[in-house]
Amino acid sequence: MLDLQKLMGQMQGMSEQLQKEAQQLTVKLDRAQTIFHEAAINQDILNQKNEQWRDRLIFNCAEPVESLSQIHAIAPITSQHIVLATDGSQIAPSRHEIAYCYLINIGRVAIYYNSGIYPLLDNVPEVFYKTEDLYKARQWGIQTEQWMTLRRTVAENVALANLAIETIAVSPELPILAFTDGALIHWEFDEIPADARSQLLPDILAAWGDLKAQGIPLAGYISAPRAAEATNFLRLQLCPFEQPDCNTNCSAKPLDSAPCSQIQPLRDGTLWSRLLNVGECSPLWKSHARIMEEYDEYQIYFCYLHVGTEIARIEMPAWTALDVNLRSQALQIILAQVQKGYGYPVALAEAHNQAVVTGSDRRRFFAILEQQMVKSGLRNVTTSYKESRKRSSIA
Repeated sequence: MLDLQKLMGQMQGMSEQLQKEAQQLTVKLDRAQTIFHEAAINQDILNQKNEQWRDRLIFNCAEPVESLSQIHAIAPITSQHIVLATDGSQIAPSRHEIAYCYLINIGRVAIYYNSGIYPLLDNVPEVFYKTEDLYKARQWGIQTEQWMTLRRTVAENVALANLAIETIAVSPELPILAFTDGALIHWEFDEIPADARSQLLPDILAAWGDLKAQGIPLAGYISAPRAAEATNFLRLQLCPFEQPDCNTNCSAKPLDSAPCSQIQPLRDGTLWSRLLNVGECSPLWKSHARIMEEYDEYQIYFCYLHVGTEIARIEMPAWTALDVNLRSQALQIILAQVQKGYGYPVALAEAHNQAVVTGSDRRRFFAILEQQMVKSGLRNVTTSYKESRKRSSIA
């Protein structure tokens, strides 16, 4: 049990440090706002530098595809529409349980607004126990737990596409949005070997292809975003060198002493909280994350939307972001979702609730598994002594 009394002294020091950082952040935010307006004037020049010197920058820099001064006013949709969402959860494998396996549970939600149709709220569980499921990723140096998480990401996208295709076949005339919780830029895929990615990414892109073929907009909602892709664009404005070659100009300097570091570590969401009013959306940006090289025609664009309670990052693939009507439809539905959910999209919250695996769910899962193993004639089916002892603590 955590001894909170012993932590109280540390909490005071932590509070003082956070207050100091907040004051420093305000100064940097004032500076960044000034730099932003300067960058808006020099945007064409900065875009050229970004394009020419991107491979020599030590930071990931997004590309604005609209004028930096172009702010969009978004009105929440009020007419009939459909929102689809999926989310995932899992039971991780444990060598202390009766069997080494894992489970992925995908929550699915389809909500029909102003149509009188009962919503779909369900989940689709799948258990993985075969040798190729448990140990295949070891050849790439990937642990089973990490591989399970990556497989869950794929399953969420495939389930969302299948649900969308089923739904539009029944209600093709209504505005619709396929919605995910989190990024469409799967940064985590860039950290694994190419052979491992080839087992995962094609399935996601194929699912997105099905959505694109049907003209169904797709969006990822990121709450409390921590990305700095847009803010990094301002560093080009701060760079005093004609050629923004970080390796040549600043490699010998500490990172915090480079000319462009004066607004770091400012996040995109913090900057746009100064620039947007409630219901307003930032200009559209194109991500140049390294993983985008493998996304083919499904390049990811993003914008920041002031939903009232926070600045949310909205990621969309090219077929949604570059189509004015589909982008507007997506943003209008998203804003309505946040308002209905009192600060967070209803569909995403419900998909999470459908997907989540509770402690009691976990116990029942292994109880059912134990029954099946005994029926199959297996003997000595039990947990490890460590697990048994933890479940019967005398404390």
